[in-house]
Amino acid sequence: MACLLSGIPHDVKRACSDIIESTVDWPDRFNRRKLFLAGAAAALPSAATSRLETLADWIRADAKARQAGLRACQERIKKSDTSIHAWVQVLPQQATGNGRLSGIPFGAKDVFETKGLATEYGSPVYKGRTGAYDASIVRDLRERGAVLLGKTQTAAFAMRDPPPTRNPRDLNHTPGGSSSGSAAAVSAGMVPFAIGTQTSGSTVKPASYCGITGFKVTFGLIPLDGCLQYAKSLDTLGFFTHTPADMLLLWEAMGHPVRRKEDFAFGVPEPMLEVEREMASAVEKAVTALRKAGVTCEPINFSAMHAELVRAQRTVAYYEGARFHEKRFAEFGDRLGHLAGLVREGMRISDIQYDEARRVIAENRLRYQDIYTRTPVILAPSATGPAPLGLASTGDSSMNTPWTALGVPAISVPMPVGDRLPLGLQLTAAPGEDARLLRAAVKVHRIVNRK
Repeated sequence: MACLLSGIPHDVKRACSDIIESTVDWPDRFNRRKLFLAGAAAALPSAATSRLETLADWIRADAKARQAGLRACQERIKKSDTSIHAWVQVLPQQATGNGRLSGIPFGAKDVFETKGLATEYGSPVYKGRTGAYDASIVRDLRERGAVLLGKTQTAAFAMRDPPPTRNPRDLNHTPGGSSSGSAAAVSAGMVPFAIGTQTSGSTVKPASYCGITGFKVTFGLIPLDGCLQYAKSLDTLGFFTHTPADMLLLWEAMGHPVRRKEDFAFGVPEPMLEVEREMASAVEKAVTALRKAGVTCEPINFSAMHAELVRAQRTVAYYEGARFHEKRFAEFGDRLGHLAGLVREGMRISDIQYDEARRVIAENRLRYQDIYTRTPVILAPSATGPAPLGLASTGDSSMNTPWTALGVPAISVPMPVGDRLPLGLQLTAAPGEDARLLRAAVKVHRIVNRK
């Protein structure tokens, strides 16, 4: 390490060391040196200005520093996105109003309509398409002063066909999906926050894989007007930031209540859900740290409900997705990739099967209502394990689909993993308790990452 850092200014040394130490061991010294050089290139512009990365950094900065930070973000993207591929298009769109987010850049998943910018849904059949208007969330953020930096990569139609995006923590692994580019852009320090969606696990899972915070809001709380539909009763808005504290700042800056600090019992899965040993161990260590800090953690056996909801969510997603995309399938057929298979399978799901799945979800919603009364926040793994090797798959969403089906808010909190691939701890709360969940996430993150 010392020889690599020779001759580099001290502040850039520190930035590069942080980048290297936050990643897993690379397979050889060549890749490790490439990572260092990429880190040095990314750090140099900001070292000369005001090195803004987290949303907290940006919120504290004055207007001049934010302008310099915006330029630094663009330089960082130019230097590192040739290997990460987080972006479809980078073309800053000026804010249309003022607020706490004034001058702060963000990325938007390429399923959101954006006026004059690429809006291709991650599919080759829509290559070259541009949006005619801004989706409601994009419009809202711009009216609050945020700068839309560009569009981030998505799995085609927010489903399973992966984009070219790589995981910034290890380029040989998937960043997850379908909000792949948004998660990778934040993880790589290209923007302080980004927006995505979740119908299965498209926000929480990639946040876990990329070592950042991903927050799926309560279903229906924030309108998705102007966002490509997948399943109307499941599609939900998601946000990405570096930490839960950043997410709380973003929530407040968007005009939402942030609630006071409060103490209550957390529900923890017992037995552990079906996850990889590494994830199970990390969650158990996090629960131990919480208990040592005086937090009450009550065991809850929700394995059976979890499995039941996984099946019900899939039935609803395929039934609704097939009917929404039926005309698109008639036009493009197998050129739609995974979506073509979804339409074929989903059209075979009967109304009776769909209604039964909806009934299962409604019954479980009542059961969880009682659980949330006793333990207002439930802890669970954010994913089945670390990011899988390769880019052929965006990973397993089974740890996320039940909470999406229930419509509850969910957030992934990065856990300490040393030099290994990132792992996230998922927190969920009752519908509408988004502020309570954010406060709890800040507390949990502080405790489990305490040194």
